Amino acid sequence: MKRSFGLMVLASVITMGSAVAQTYPSKPIQLIAPFGPGGDADLSARNLAAAAQAHLSQPMVVMNRAGAGGTVGTLAVRDAAPDGHTLLLSRVGSHAIAPAIQPGLKYKWNEFTFISLLELNPMVCVVRADSPIKTLADLVESLKRNPGKLTYSTSGTGTLLNFATQTLFDAAKLGKAAAVEVPYKSGGEAVTAVASSQADFSCTNLGPALPLMRGNRVRALVQTVPERFKDLPDVPTAREAGYPQLEAMVGWSALVGPPNMPKDVVNRLSSAMAKIGADPKWISGTEKIGGMPKPTTPEETAKFVAEQVAVYERLGKLLNIEIK
Repeated sequence: MKRSFGLMVLASVITMGSAVAQTYPSKPIQLIAPFGPGGDADLSARNLAAAAQAHLSQPMVVMNRAGAGGTVGTLAVRDAAPDGHTLLLSRVGSHAIAPAIQPGLKYKWNEFTFISLLELNPMVCVVRADSPIKTLADLVESLKRNPGKLTYSTSGTGTLLNFATQTLFDAAKLGKAAAVEVPYKSGGEAVTAVASSQADFSCTNLGPALPLMRGNRVRALVQTVPERFKDLPDVPTAREAGYPQLEAMVGWSALVGPPNMPKDVVNRLSSAMAKIGADPKWISGTEKIGGMPKPTTPEETAKFVAEQVAVYERLGKLLNIEIK
């Protein structure tokens, strides 16, 4: 009798799971971007939302939940109902760096349901377009001549923008206090600060920097990808500039959800992402915001994030960066 009851319960759960998948999504999907408007997370989320409706029966609505280097919005999704109607535009800073260097963080990187990687984002170090600093070597030399005098903008201590700059300082043997950090809520705000003379330079994601580069408001000194990005044919790579250590600094976006999402719902989203990944409009939109399309399976996504966490655990120890 007990066995029969158990089988009945199991059959009921399977039936319910299939029913959920057949009706999912039953309402608009809330996509949390854990950084402010204008940054890579926001741009990537809106590009995904624009493409998603053609492949899902409900719209995807982007909600910005900025704060604490992306951890506020990330935690909100970790604690959301696992029905697939609240998802996260995960970023390297909030999903790999913070778990790697912040022992007291309220979530762990693997307490989520992984769905797909979206894109990789090269980084660039930029100065104002009219800056006398013309090359990365010029920047390093200026930092050596004026220790602690220049300012650099980031999206917060312990974020990718902070790590990239500190990696440059370490590679050039300048010391952690070579320049003064000026934190902002997003990469978009950080690069705008350079354009508006509120900061001298920033090592930031390419996405929010591209419009300012095209408008001749900021100039890129270096890019972190091994080969020159097609939209930046005149900007040297980190290796060409003499700092191959910067190649480890690359942004990315991924689509993840709360823990314990039903497998059928994950499969539905994964299938939709495979179609979105082949959508010319989504690909074009990704490239326009400085991204390199990189959709993956849920298993591949989890493996990629695990590898990223390991990278920043190592760098955190090497550079002595930890957030208490």
